[in-house]
Amino acid sequence: MLDKTLEDAYLAILREELVPATGCTEPIAIAYCAAQARALLGAVPTRADAVVSGNILKNVKSVIVPNTGHLKGISAAIAAGIVAGDESRALQVIASVSEDQKRKIADFLAHVPITVSCGDSPCMLDIRVTVYAGQHWACVRICNSHTNIVYKAHDDEILLDLPVEASAEEHLQDKSVLDVRRIVEFADTVSAELLEPVLAPQITCNSAIAEEGLRGEWGAQIGRLLLSEGNGEIEAEARAYAAAGSDARMSGCELPVIILSGSGNQGITASLPVIRYWTRLGGTREQLLRALAVSDLVTIQQKSGIGRLSAYCGAISAGVGAGAGVAYLHQGGYDAVAHTISNAVAILSGTICDGAKPSCAAKIASAVGAGLLGWRMYCHKCEFYRGDGIVGPSVDRTIENVGILASQGMRETDHTILRIMTGC
Repeated sequence: MLDKTLEDAYLAILREELVPATGCTEPIAIAYCAAQARALLGAVPTRADAVVSGNILKNVKSVIVPNTGHLKGISAAIAAGIVAGDESRALQVIASVSEDQKRKIADFLAHVPITVSCGDSPCMLDIRVTVYAGQHWACVRICNSHTNIVYKAHDDEILLDLPVEASAEEHLQDKSVLDVRRIVEFADTVSAELLEPVLAPQITCNSAIAEEGLRGEWGAQIGRLLLSEGNGEIEAEARAYAAAGSDARMSGCELPVIILSGSGNQGITASLPVIRYWTRLGGTREQLLRALAVSDLVTIQQKSGIGRLSAYCGAISAGVGAGAGVAYLHQGGYDAVAHTISNAVAILSGTICDGAKPSCAAKIASAVGAGLLGWRMYCHKCEFYRGDGIVGPSVDRTIENVGILASQGMRETDHTILRIMTGC
């Protein structure tokens, strides 16, 4: 039985990381910041300025902002937050937008000057929005996580000014308590009644957007393609559903997603393959909840070393988590989960993140495939060994190596990706 203090910590981590968001989290964070600034100003702005970090610029450039009539980009997210944002709803800030408000968003975007620049910040996630009306102004800054407001000012009065560290985990639950053996023990022993309210929204919301992705002609239709050519095989179905959720989400679908480690694509990738395998196996609800806990926590453990935004594609971490969840679902214990993770990490680590966009769905499909291949390797007593590339002497050391690779080794990769994307 896991120590009660650790059990409470693991539940707190899940509650903190599994939250609803309507739309890709980076443009939604900008909309939230803009809505907060407008509320502080107390008037409709006649001008807005935004300074964002490179990773925010990268992740907002090509994704459609939901409830805007298919508008893209940072200026569209700012306009949506100012005109229609409910600043009290965090990452669902523009979840409820009327048709009239959509027209007003477009009108605001067409007639109100909005400037956007890329700032030199040590923080991967950094958003500062300043709005003006007459002689008055208001400024709000978000750093490190998508709703972490660190600065507020109105005219010459500073209302909030928190110290900022270049850490994606600032002000969040301590993730150092996570290790694979204890994650499996937690999943084995925690009360299903405690997991149900935390994980039920992930099952419902993420399944719904996947179904929509398969119904509609969203994005590049990766999910529909995989399902049509899958010959009814469960692995193809698992990859298709995860991809379909991203197809819809990256192309402006207005359905909410339960995000994971700050990302809807990661929340989709970590959950849907496990849900589809469980559906095919016909297991109990409790088995699904316990397997999802494994997938989610394994994903979070990896991301805690990588960071919320990185040159390293977060879908890979979630695909590894999904493989671990599927291994656990098939009555696999620690050995099955640990070997699945190490095998899967060795397959696709280093896949780049070049922003949120339709091609994320294809990366998700590949990530899920890697996770499932890692599990199948374990089933056939095949594995990658210590010293095979970044594979370490233990599964936790391998996860640590991925964090080093992403947070240190891929820094210049991140800068190069941004230069390519912005043409400068």
